[in-house]
Amino acid sequence: MKNPVIIIGAGLSGLRAATLLKEQGLECRILEARNRIGGRALSSLSPDYPELGKFDLGPTWFWPRYERTITRLVQELHLETFEQHTEGAMLFERYKNQAPERHILPVHSMERSLRFAGGVQSLIDALASKLPPEIFELETRVTAIELNDPDFITVQAELADGHTKQFTASAVILALPPRLIARHIHFVPELPPELKATLINKPTWMAGQAKAIAVYDYPFWREDGLSGFASSWLGPLQEIHDTSPNTGSGALFGFFGMSAKDRHMLGEKLVLEQVMEQLVRLFGPSAKNARTVLYKDWSEDSETAVSEDSIPLQDFPVYGEPPVVGIWENKMVFAGTEASPEHGGHLEGALQSAELAVLKIIAQKTS
Repeated sequence: MKNPVIIIGAGLSGLRAATLLKEQGLECRILEARNRIGGRALSSLSPDYPELGKFDLGPTWFWPRYERTITRLVQELHLETFEQHTEGAMLFERYKNQAPERHILPVHSMERSLRFAGGVQSLIDALASKLPPEIFELETRVTAIELNDPDFITVQAELADGHTKQFTASAVILALPPRLIARHIHFVPELPPELKATLINKPTWMAGQAKAIAVYDYPFWREDGLSGFASSWLGPLQEIHDTSPNTGSGALFGFFGMSAKDRHMLGEKLVLEQVMEQLVRLFGPSAKNARTVLYKDWSEDSETAVSEDSIPLQDFPVYGEPPVVGIWENKMVFAGTEASPEHGGHLEGALQSAELAVLKIIAQKTS
């Protein structure tokens, strides 16, 4: 093979595709618009209190009973995991000016899930450590892909300093949210209209969401017999979970019921004020004593979301690999969690799509 496989996107799917290609002796390069690897996998330290640990502002857990691909990979990489804390009562906030209801859930009513010691970033770092550093091109935003002849693809990218750079490829793995591909990458020849419409109509997982994490010295709610799990009709957080590390500090994180449009109108300061008021309503005065509050609004992340992603989802999206026919067939392969038909939206889906993408590349090279 004269030219490498170009992987666009250094999230979980792109990194896994690169390690699988390397195992097969195939050369690749990874182009990433961000200044970091990981994509939507983001484990953050508090800049003021790094000793409290890392907390996931993107995906958080996986389910070993159903998700065998990630379970197997975690074992192969010898990563430390621990079980999500669910012991204790859950809270249900139903009505304004009424105390939250307290419920003891039936045993085994919540499926066992695992989290990573050190956050999902530990999985990202473990995969990256298996790759030579020189294959990474960060702050490299792909703007155009041109198919010159059956064995020669030109990938054009814009660098952080405004300059452009070209790469040659034998095939391209697009490990990006489909809507980013449709909106920001120019193809020569153009993609078929049906394919472009399919890409635009696939909502980006997490792109309309935001996460807030309140970090404490220790998980004080457990002393009150609470699991940290709460559900609310009032908001701004719709669903709250214990996201404490396996040792040390405590933390509560929540998914927002508030729309992206409403969050933007309020602004981060007022949004987080409402978050803290809600945590106090649910968990009592001790919830005021957060050491820090972390916040990530994915709808404002231009490397994740486009304007369509701000529209709240009414149903779980229909995911799966977009069909590639015609001149681009066998030259362009999609990966990423939105390309997975069975586990779209999960880490499992990102990994499975990477495996399928590499199988297609290998089949094309050996045919």
